[in-house]
Order: sequence, then C-alpha cells, then structure tokens
Amino acid sequence: MVSKRGYSEPQPVSLAAVQTPGIGSPRNSAKKPAGASGGGTVPQQASRSGTKTRSGASKKRTRGRKSASSKGRNRRRGQRRSAPRGAAADQRHYHDNAFTAGYELGRYEGGELMLEQALPGNLLLPEVRLQDVIALGAEQLRTHCLPLLDVHEVYAEMEQAIHERRPCSVIRLGDGELLTLAQDTVYDAATVKREGTFLPYAGVVPPDLHARDLLAEAIRQAQIVGVPQSRRKHYHPLLHPAFRGNHLNLAAHRLTGSTVNYSLQQAGLLGRLLSGKQLLVIGNAAPSLAHVLTERGFIVSGLISPVRGVRDAERVIQESRGFEFDLAIVSAGIAAVIICSRIANERGRTALDFGHMADAIVKRQIELTH
Repeated sequence: MVSKRGYSEPQPVSLAAVQTPGIGSPRNSAKKPAGASGGGTVPQQASRSGTKTRSGASKKRTRGRKSASSKGRNRRRGQRRSAPRGAAADQRHYHDNAFTAGYELGRYEGGELMLEQALPGNLLLPEVRLQDVIALGAEQLRTHCLPLLDVHEVYAEMEQAIHERRPCSVIRLGDGELLTLAQDTVYDAATVKREGTFLPYAGVVPPDLHARDLLAEAIRQAQIVGVPQSRRKHYHPLLHPAFRGNHLNLAAHRLTGSTVNYSLQQAGLLGRLLSGKQLLVIGNAAPSLAHVLTERGFIVSGLISPVRGVRDAERVIQESRGFEFDLAIVSAGIAAVIICSRIANERGRTALDFGHMADAIVKRQIELTH
C-alpha cells in the first residue's frame, strides 16, 4: 500500500493468522521440524531450523501486532480528524441560521414594522408588498428631489471646459468625505473616530477640523459635485446633515452621482475623454497608472506622487503649477476633492476625482480604448 506521503506501508496482518506455537493452534501443532522421527531426538541442524522457525514466527507475530495496533491508531486518528469537520459543519449551520434570523429581524424592524406603525389601527392593508408601498411613496416625493446630471451631460461639460480653457472640477463624495464634514457638526469626535476607522487610510486622522473646513470650501468652489445615492448609514443619510452643518447648500450645486468615474467608463466615454489630452496624473498609483496610459497611447505630461493625505494637498497643488496639462486625474482619497477643486479654479483647467479607477486600470481590470 502506498501512503499519501509516498512511501510503502506494510499490509495489515490479522492476529488470527499468526499464533504462538504450542498454544493450541491446530495449524502450528501439526507442523514438526524437518527430519524429526516419531520418538527420536531432533538433529542439531533441525533444532537450529526449528529455532529459526520460532524466531520467524516471533517476528511475524510482532509485525502483525504492530500492524493491527497501527490500524487501530489510524482508525482513532481518523475519528479524531472527522470530529472537527462535523463540528465545523454544525457551527456553519448555526451561523447561517443566526444570520438568516438576524436578517429577517432587521428586514422586519427596518421596514415592515414601520409600515405597520404608519397605518391606522382600524384599517387592514390590502395584499401589497413593502417595496410597492415604498415605490408609491417615492413617486409622491418626485417633486422634492434634486436633479442629477447624467454621465453624458458630465462628459459634455468636461469636454467643453477643456476646449474653452475654463475651470471644471468634478469631485465625488463618499462616506470618508461625509464623515470628515460631520466632525463637530453632526457627530462628536469620539463617534467619528469609532465610525470612521478607515479615515486615516483615506487621508484624514480625526479629529481634524482643519481638514473639515478645507473640504467644505473645496465643495463650495467645485463645478460638479458627485453625491451618493446609496442609503447605507454614512452615505446619503449623512449627506444632508453634513452639508447643513457646514452651511453648504445642495440645491446651489450642479450634482451628479458619486460613481460618475465608473459611469464614464461603462458608457464608453472615459477613453474618449482622455484621448488627445495632456494628462497630469496625481496620486500614489500615479507612476503605475502613467505607465499603463502611455502604453495605451495616451499623453501623460506629468505625474505627482505620492500624496500623503489632506495635509499634503497644498504641496501637491503647488507642484502642479510646474506642469502644462489639459486634464488632471487625481486618485488621492479625501485629498482628491481639495486638489481637484483648487487646481481647476487656480489654473483654469479640468480635474476629475478619479478614485479607485486608477487601481482598476493598473490591475488591468478595466481596459481603456480611445
């Protein structure tokens, strides 16, 4: 038998097949040493042969016992190995059930329960789904909604601004930017640190009220502001309070979706936007991105890297004055909002908050074509 480790293992031997001579085994009692007579003495050679036989039997017996013992140990080891697999399966089953129960409870308390409470106690709702009730309510709110520029309008605006050499910054707001704005306006410092553990990675180490004020001013000066439509906790639900807390008026801005960078690519407009333009590439991924863009035939007139958070934004802005460019693409976390807004207004250029699009292009997850 060949084990998984690659060496040969002895075949298991049954103890019943190897008996000690003289203990009543019929097969062993019938055997006699070669040359033995009925009542004579055993010759010396035969005696030695008999000794060899007994020695061989002893060796076989030992091997047999070892093999059986090993078999038992292997069986027990197999049982011990299989036990954790069963326990792990039970644990997964438990967690799956707990997740499902938690999901169902959250779905009920986050929707169905609120619908129950909104209905008068003496009325029974007809057979209608929660999503249908929400859709009907959303339709009633249409007149209160703010319009968003679609991706084709954003593209046309950027192309025209590049042609006319006028400022056009397209910035994008996510949970990092909104939590930064929320410092001491919506949340206290402890809450922001607890809820925004990722903020240092994004370029802000809270509490940092200076970063908050720089960000608010950059939004105020931006030409197009991408805002989140996601209803997750620190996205759209935080947008209005954060703007209000920083005296920013949403209705005064030209708005688009916060994923407009990806929308440009999905609509086949990103390559057209970059094509034929002198590009200034800014961010930690700028060297790799510039290399890929050059390979694809785009014109990279300069790059600035690294960008060490919001505190480094001023240096980057000053350094950008040494480059001639038509379009700046900036992937620098929260600092990108400040850099894009300042570069556009101070240089009369177009700047796009490029975000993680840079990483996707470098990793060849997104292919750019002219």
